[in-house]
Amino acid sequence: MPSLAPGMTELERAAGFGQWWHDPLTGQTQLSPVACDYLELPGAAEVPDNLYACFGHVVEEDLPGLMRLWTAPQAQAPLDIRVIGLARGMRWLRVTPLPPDPLRPRWRRGLLQDVTDLTHAAVRERLGYALTEYLVGTHTLQDAITNVIQLICRNLGWEWGAYWRMEDAGDAPGQLHCRHFWHPPDRDLEQFSVVSADLGMAPGEGLVGRVWATGQAEWVEDMSTDARFLRRGSAQMCGLWSGYVFPVTYASDDGSQHCPGVLEFYSSLARQPDAQLPKVSATIGALIAQTAQRLETEAVIRRLAQVDEMTELDNRGYFYAQLNQHCALSQRQGRRFALMFIDLDRFKPINDAFGHEAGNAVLQGFARRLQALAPPPARVGRLGGDEFAVLVPDSGNEQALATLVDAVLAAASRPFLYENVALNVSASIGVSRFPENGITGPELLRSADAAMYRVKQNGRNGSTVFSTSSPDTLAQQRAKLAQHLAIETALHEALQTGQLYLLYQPIVDIASGALHGVEALIRWHRPDGETVPPDVFIPIAEQSHLIIDIGRWVLGQALRDLALLQRSGLAALKIHVNMAASEFTSSALPQMLRTMSAELAVPPSQVVLELTESMLMRQPEQVKRVMHQLRDIGFEISLDDFGMGHSSLAMLKSLPISSLKIDRSFVRDLPTGERDRAIAQTIVGLGQHLQLEVIAEGIESAEQRAVLADCGCRFGQGWLLGRPLPLQGLIAAFPNGRPR
Repeated sequence: MPSLAPGMTELERAAGFGQWWHDPLTGQTQLSPVACDYLELPGAAEVPDNLYACFGHVVEEDLPGLMRLWTAPQAQAPLDIRVIGLARGMRWLRVTPLPPDPLRPRWRRGLLQDVTDLTHAAVRERLGYALTEYLVGTHTLQDAITNVIQLICRNLGWEWGAYWRMEDAGDAPGQLHCRHFWHPPDRDLEQFSVVSADLGMAPGEGLVGRVWATGQAEWVEDMSTDARFLRRGSAQMCGLWSGYVFPVTYASDDGSQHCPGVLEFYSSLARQPDAQLPKVSATIGALIAQTAQRLETEAVIRRLAQVDEMTELDNRGYFYAQLNQHCALSQRQGRRFALMFIDLDRFKPINDAFGHEAGNAVLQGFARRLQALAPPPARVGRLGGDEFAVLVPDSGNEQALATLVDAVLAAASRPFLYENVALNVSASIGVSRFPENGITGPELLRSADAAMYRVKQNGRNGSTVFSTSSPDTLAQQRAKLAQHLAIETALHEALQTGQLYLLYQPIVDIASGALHGVEALIRWHRPDGETVPPDVFIPIAEQSHLIIDIGRWVLGQALRDLALLQRSGLAALKIHVNMAASEFTSSALPQMLRTMSAELAVPPSQVVLELTESMLMRQPEQVKRVMHQLRDIGFEISLDDFGMGHSSLAMLKSLPISSLKIDRSFVRDLPTGERDRAIAQTIVGLGQHLQLEVIAEGIESAEQRAVLADCGCRFGQGWLLGRPLPLQGLIAAFPNGRPR
């Protein structure tokens, strides 16, 4: 067996190598003391005969190459292997075979050198290059971070690594979350990964939170017993022992420190005092932090170029660019899409009355609602002021597009709360389609804008699709819109200055002429002497939400007048009040009317609220709920213009109504029209079977009155029976309820 010359051990230590010998015939191995130390063996006198036992600390995947080199009959190239010891962690050894000793030709021999420092330097250089390659070209940190963790683990000998990112939680304090982790596929560390992914840490909480808060790296010596480490149980279960945690930090231009996250790496070995991770962690953290800072800066620049600061939607320029791109793509692929152009109605009065802060609150609130209704791939943009647009891809489904338009209208109509004040607007929506209404972005925008102005001209709070057959030019549409807005502004002033008043049309017993009730009719007399017809201003009021304020005024005035009529000897008189659709869908209406009737001492049973079939069919379930609540209080409900809508008999029998009104279109031709007479007869019979009062509208001739009487219709109204009168004129015309 070979032996070392005296003083050779000291020479080996000084030169940084150990020697080894191996006899392939007997399998015997001889190691110098320095070589034993390198291979983590107790000493040369106790070298195991089993070759595998000699290499018990060599990394398993390095063993096959080492065995081939150790036993090869011919000289081989040097081989670098990894050795892991409990005290010194992982080190790199270079195994160099030497030519056979002529005195012992059967023995293989060679040198062992510790090249850990050289290898670490090379690894650090290679790691730095690879990290730079990963991070410099990435567009998001998330794209590169898992590769970075894997690179560090493979090159530096760690078995599990992760990146924790600070995430904003809205009003609550932010938390660190483990969003990226990696471990070798052959290590069963899934349980530790699952626990880490489910955990959230506040700044200062646990080891990760502490590192983030202090900005200082930390070792964990024993993960299973360290109280700072929150995943002790799963770490012990998976055999992880020690680790190193360090922050990712950078300084901004103003000198302030920022920490976007924390990196952590763990091993099944005890703490590695010679591990090189602490030596390169500053470089790794700086590279990642620089990448985070670069991406943050790029995101700010991109945001300024693409996002409307107030609403967080696409800004005008970016939306136009996306629209043009979508036009080009759709033309190549033969696809259709739609463009919605949205303008908020009555937005300027809010700015004028409550200030721009209130207006901004409305814009931001509407933007949030719009974004929720049209998530990607739809694009939502603010084009400026109170104008918005929505690009709706693949809009072949007309029903889906119509549903979206209706949802946007409803979203605009819901009040916006600002400093405990409910601000009401509505929306006018024009829709254009690709390619029917244009094949470029500007063409589609012009078409949608023109369609939107037609909505404005027709009363707002609605939508329409652009039509090339429209007879009105855009200039004509804008002129009509200006007239419409002028009427709305004047109507708002009229409500405040008392220009509105009520007339009452008698509802009489057709046979006797006795007064049964009255219908309250609103009129508008302007200071210049002009009387504005109801069919002009009522539609404008309905589209502008002024109808709600006007409706409340009408109800209040009608109930006050009813109290006066009762004191004038008309105690049993019923007063009919027409309701707008928006009023009858309000859940607050029943309580408001209850309070009003109680304050004026007016019995609810003498108040008849009228709604049309078309109003009922808009939101039937909500309207029916409100109707039942009103009936429970005692108010009566009349279905106006019966026969003109689309309500079914099944629905009719479930409605809590007290009367029907035959529309004047069926009354007009009663003397000569057999079909009209049959319809009137049917409605009267239906009302009688359902125990409802039936009132015929528009009676203007004795012949009409006679036919209705023959049909069994008991009550009617019209110019023959009594024209609309002011309150005192009504009292004078029907003393004690009888015609004078």
